[in-house]
This record gives sequence, C-alpha cells and structure tokens, in this order.
Amino acid sequence: MTEDRQGRQRWLDCRLPPPLVAAVAAAIAWGLVQLAPMWTRDARSPWPLVGVLLLLAGAFGVGGVLAFRRRRTSINPHAPQRASTLVVQGPYRFSRNPMYLALALALLAWCAWLSNPVSLLGPVLFVAYLTRWQIGPEERVMREKFGDEYQRYCARVRRWF
Repeated sequence: MTEDRQGRQRWLDCRLPPPLVAAVAAAIAWGLVQLAPMWTRDARSPWPLVGVLLLLAGAFGVGGVLAFRRRRTSINPHAPQRASTLVVQGPYRFSRNPMYLALALALLAWCAWLSNPVSLLGPVLFVAYLTRWQIGPEERVMREKFGDEYQRYCARVRRWF
C-alpha cells in the first residue's frame, strides 16, 4: 500500500488492473444504455468510427507494450517502482500513458457502437478513476525515481493526449 506525503495510506493506488477497470466502465456504459434506451440514436453505421477508434487503440496499446519491451522495463501497473528505465519513445512521444489511452479509445469505440450519448459516462469514469488511482501514484514514483528527466518529459508530453 502506498502512502501520501502526510503518511496516509492510499488503499486504491495501483490496486485494480486497468483492463478490469475498463471492463467495468464498459459494463456501466452498457447498463446506462439499458436504462435510457430512448436516447439511443439510429446510427446508419457506426462501423467507420468504431474501426478508426479500434485501430488507434491497437496502435497505442501495442506500441506502448513494444516500447516497454524494447527498453526491457517492467510493464506491471501494480508495481511502478519496478520501472528500470524512463520510456519516451514510440507512442510515449505523444502520450505519457498510451496503454491507458488505448483502453479509453476502445471504450469510446464501444460507446460509438452503442450509439447512445449516455454511454459516454463509462469512459469518463474510466479516465477519472485511472487518473486518480493509477496514473497519479505512477507519476509520484516516476518523479522520485527519474527526477528532472521525468519532469522535462512531463513538460513536453501530455498525460493522456
């Protein structure tokens, strides 16, 4: 369990696997559509938008994993302290969290498929949860571990995109 500056333990920090959080967000999106079917739009074909979003998700997700593998550093989201190298290549030039961005894009594809604006609450909750309980703790560890190099990276690359 990690602690904040005042020594309080943050029991949700880096606890839940981000893909699980994304699955819960997808279920929330679907559930909201079931509760508000009157807002479902009669989309002619969501496939082009769904396809583009899934291609982007794949590019960011696979690219992020490959960048970590190339640098031989830990990809474990439960233990950011195991990172041995600051990865800034590949999709990390555009986003500090391309693997999480990939999950968010996949959720947006799901919402496009559902064709109901109410479903967008799922990705919003996903981004909010990850920003607070996954990315925030990871960034604290990266600042401690990589210091000024990480600060310069944060100054030039956005958290999400």
